[in-house]
Amino acid sequence: MSIDETTPAPGPRASRRQARPRKRRRGLKITLGVLCVLLLATGGTAYWLYSRLDGNIKGVDIEKALGEDRPEKLPTSGQNLLVLGSDSRAGAENRELGGGGAVSGARSDTALVVHIPEGRSKAVAVSIPRDTLVTRPACAGDDGSTVSAEKRVMFNSVYAQVGPACVVKTVEKMSGVRIDHYLEINFAGFKDLVDAIGGVTVDVPQDIHDKASGLNLTAGPQRLDGTESLAYVRTRHGIGDGSDLGRIGLQQQFLLALLSEVKSQDLLGSPASSYRIADSATKALTTDSGLASLTSLAEFARSMNGVDPGSMETIMLPVAYDTIDPNRVIAAEPQAGRLWKAIREDGTIPEEAKKSPATGG
Repeated sequence: MSIDETTPAPGPRASRRQARPRKRRRGLKITLGVLCVLLLATGGTAYWLYSRLDGNIKGVDIEKALGEDRPEKLPTSGQNLLVLGSDSRAGAENRELGGGGAVSGARSDTALVVHIPEGRSKAVAVSIPRDTLVTRPACAGDDGSTVSAEKRVMFNSVYAQVGPACVVKTVEKMSGVRIDHYLEINFAGFKDLVDAIGGVTVDVPQDIHDKASGLNLTAGPQRLDGTESLAYVRTRHGIGDGSDLGRIGLQQQFLLALLSEVKSQDLLGSPASSYRIADSATKALTTDSGLASLTSLAEFARSMNGVDPGSMETIMLPVAYDTIDPNRVIAAEPQAGRLWKAIREDGTIPEEAKKSPATGG
C-alpha cells in the first residue's frame, strides 16, 4: 500500500481543511480516523463499527491488582505509560511468528516507560532491557494467591511468572514512578498493524544478517513489511554483541519511524484505511481498564494531540554487566536513580543519567 500524496481539488471543503491550524492535524490520527469512520456511518452500521472496534480491546484491572502500596502521584508528574511488546505464543499465528511451538508461555519482549510531561508537547521513552536483574515484589496472582517477592529475577520473566499487573508493580518499585496506564501489543498484532499502514521505512544502521530469524538487510533506508519489522525489532544475533542491549537502539528507532509513518498518512481522508488500521491496532492491544474502550482511547489520544514523534527522546535505562553473571545486567547507579528522579519530578534528565556502562556494542 502506498501513501496517497495527491493534492485535493480546490473547493470550499479543501479550503477549510487547509485553513485549519497545523496543530489540529497533529497527534494520533489512527483514533481520529476511527471517529471519522463512525461519523460517516449511520444507524446500525455505526453501532456495528463501534462495537467491533470496542470489543477488540482487552482490558486488565491494574488498579485493583496493585492496591494502595504504590508511588505517590505528584501534581506535576505528567503521564506515565508502561508499554510492553509481548512474545506470547498463544494462538497459531503468534507461535509461528515467535519461532515455532517449542517455546511456551509469554514474556515481555520489549518494555518502555513513556513519560509525557505536563503540557503534552514532548515525550521521553525509557527502554528497560529484558535481561535486567530486578527484585520482583510480592504480587497477587491471577488465581488470587500471593506470589512472594524474589531477588535477582530477569525482568522479562515477571510477565510469564505472575502477569502484567506484577510487571507494573515491579517497574513502580524499581523506579518510584507511578504508572498511569498500561499498553501491551502482541506479536501477530504488531505485524498486522505494520502491514495495515503499508509498511514502515527505517534507516538500517548496518548490514544485518540474522540466521535465527532469516532477516537480511543492507545498511541504508529500507521499507519493511510486518514480518520484516517484527524480525527487525527482535533481532539480537544480527547486531552488536548478540545481547538484548544491541537491539534496543533498533527498537527505539523503529518506534519513532512507526509513529511518524502514521502521522504522514492521510487517514482522515481515507475512512476505509482508517478502519482497517484501527481494527488491526485494537485487536493487538491489551490495556489497563481505564483505557479499555474506544471512547477512552480517543479521549486519551486527543489529550496527546500536541506530542510530535520528532521531539520524542529515547533512552536506555543505564545498566552495567552483572559481576556474578556477565550475561545479565543490573541498573547502574547513580545514573538510573537520577533518570527516574527526573521523570518522577517532570524535570530535565541530566546528560550523565543517559549514559550506560553496558552498551551491547
